[in-house]
Amino acid sequence: MPKSRLFTPGPTFVPEAALSAMSRQAMHHRTPEFRRILAEVLAGLKEVFVTRNEVLLLSSSGTGAMEAAVVNLVPRGGKAVVLDSGKFAGRWRILCETFGIRAVRYELPWGAAFEPARVAALLREHADAAAVFATLMETSTGVGHDIAGISRAVKENGEALFVVDGISGVGAMECRTDEWGIDVLAVGSQKALMTPPGLAFLAVSPAAWRRIEANPKRPAFYFDLLAYREALSGGDTPYTPAIPLVLALAESLKTIRARGMEAIWAKTRLLAAAFRAGIEALGLKLAAARPADGMTAVFLPEGIDGKTFLDRLEKRFGIKLAGGQGPWKGKIFRMAHFGLIDELDVLATLTAVELLLLEFGITVKPGAAVAAGIQCIAESGRS
Repeated sequence: MPKSRLFTPGPTFVPEAALSAMSRQAMHHRTPEFRRILAEVLAGLKEVFVTRNEVLLLSSSGTGAMEAAVVNLVPRGGKAVVLDSGKFAGRWRILCETFGIRAVRYELPWGAAFEPARVAALLREHADAAAVFATLMETSTGVGHDIAGISRAVKENGEALFVVDGISGVGAMECRTDEWGIDVLAVGSQKALMTPPGLAFLAVSPAAWRRIEANPKRPAFYFDLLAYREALSGGDTPYTPAIPLVLALAESLKTIRARGMEAIWAKTRLLAAAFRAGIEALGLKLAAARPADGMTAVFLPEGIDGKTFLDRLEKRFGIKLAGGQGPWKGKIFRMAHFGLIDELDVLATLTAVELLLLEFGITVKPGAAVAAGIQCIAESGRS
């Protein structure tokens, strides 16, 4: 069996120190020791999210954080603008509709990016919208949206709160929560935070807290954010947290903080640029009109089944990439550029993709992808 190489945009490889932390004997969560670790984790998350706002920790997937944002901020019968262009952005719409909220959709084809001017126009048309729900990095398409620009459009056109799904992008690509005016930021543990699935986080602004306090009929118990804020005042969580995952996250955050967010963002940009240079040298088409730094989605040539291609890639080289979803199922592959992934991982993947294309009968120049990737990395090193 080949060495396992997990390069999907989540879950991602977990640092050894974090794995070791999960193997320690169980501790009780209502103790000074755990409260100290929790406080350390929340301080680290504030640094990663680039925020001074309160950060809440939930034992759930990232979707739990999204649901919590919806049910706490927008009352049943209310209205929200949803930026819908991909499987995960579409989840905002589904959540709104599930809880009786009217979702005004700004819908685009998969792979397209939202325009701040259009968001502004929608808010002028729907001045009673309570929130705008957006996505930093659409994992199903590889699009990185202009969150800073969209936020300006939101703030300049009414009282709507700006809520962002940063589940897969935060910790990998630039996201400045406070500076960009994000009122609620949802993040998951299993992406750039290099922790197994099962934790989710919400950074909540003062404006968002005021809105939550004014929404007394929140259809929430486990996801009632006021309960999390009250528990946090005593250094606790309202319900039993996933203790081993919190211990693992504490170790992963040490690695992240030691590197620094600016350096991590720069490294992610470099890996993305090198991978795309190699992909374009092969004549393949990127799926995203505005590619995210955190990952790349690539269309396969006509006639190649995506599942067959990815199965062979994993069986032969141990490289696990993600396939397409929804209308792009069997048509694309997706690679992450965050976590423990480095330059050699990018170059190795380009080599493997190139070799398989040749074996599938696609005409490519041998060595073209790796040469382009190396050139990109070398130029960065010289600068």
